[in-house]
Amino acid sequence: MRVAIIGSGGIGRGYAAYLAGQGHQPVIWSPSGAALADFAGNAPLTVTGKIEGSLPLAVAPDCAGAVDGAEVVIVAVQANGFKPALDELARHLGAGQAVIISAHCSFAALYLHRLLVERGLDLPIAAWATTALTARKSGPRSVHISGIRAKLDVATLPARLAGQGLGICRALFGDRFEPREDVLAIMLSNLNPPAHMANMLGNLTRAEKGEDWPNYGSITQGVGRIVDAMDVERLTLAKAFGLSVRSVQDHYVHSFGVAPGPVGEMAAAVYATRPELLGPKTLDTRFITEDVPFGLVPLELLGAVAGVAMPLHQAGIALFDAICGRDFRAENDILPALALGSLDPAALHRLLRDGC
Repeated sequence: MRVAIIGSGGIGRGYAAYLAGQGHQPVIWSPSGAALADFAGNAPLTVTGKIEGSLPLAVAPDCAGAVDGAEVVIVAVQANGFKPALDELARHLGAGQAVIISAHCSFAALYLHRLLVERGLDLPIAAWATTALTARKSGPRSVHISGIRAKLDVATLPARLAGQGLGICRALFGDRFEPREDVLAIMLSNLNPPAHMANMLGNLTRAEKGEDWPNYGSITQGVGRIVDAMDVERLTLAKAFGLSVRSVQDHYVHSFGVAPGPVGEMAAAVYATRPELLGPKTLDTRFITEDVPFGLVPLELLGAVAGVAMPLHQAGIALFDAICGRDFRAENDILPALALGSLDPAALHRLLRDGC
């Protein structure tokens, strides 16, 4: 299949390498235009880690060129780039195409669905709770793939197209997907925001000073207890909406194959096998600038709608507002466009299931 990948960061490049190896035809569009410069003159993509090799990388000059003829479009930009990327993507999608959002956060599927409805389009939008692999740019024309997940949760908006969404995901990435009830279940299954928040708080000065520090190796027992406590809030919120989602322990077991236990112990087991994974060396990192406004803030909104207290999530937002001197609630540009705060829980859940 021809697959358009929106985003040329580590995840977008990793998907291109994986899909090319499976016989598909990926083409990348970088909303920033960086990929055109990086791969000028048909320079190949060098891949290391779980996949090794060098491959030609098709780069489209614009969104229209990437989407034209594609059967599937994968959105693989950071959350703070979702809205402009989705605004542009919605202009070029057509009947018969499908969209995958990797990884979903902050009602992005609902936002794109509304844009498509305005154009009279009814397309499956598959939302993943996290990415299918872990990868980072290791140079201007290279990517290092450190892991490929064995299990991944997926839901489709609208839910009546779930079969199509699941089928597309499996056709591209194999039988690693487990369907969830709806996109709300996916939103409540994204464990990166609380984990990243806790780890950044525990290693704040190391990041700010630009020091090397191990990501999983720095999730100590104390940091792990913050993650565990925030997980209680998330699971309580899911229960208020009548949903059952994976615990943070389930996530570690499914993603890393470690034995269940307190998060600090599970993280130490991950660190023993993947010590090369380092934490951010700056406060200007997606662990904060993406996960606070587009991860914690939407959960705060869901808690307000459902009447569930989220004190640790709210404290995390307030702390990082103070640490970074920013208003992270105001930096979420998707929520104001959706105006969801006045809905009751049933109406909001219906929107995230049916799109209307």
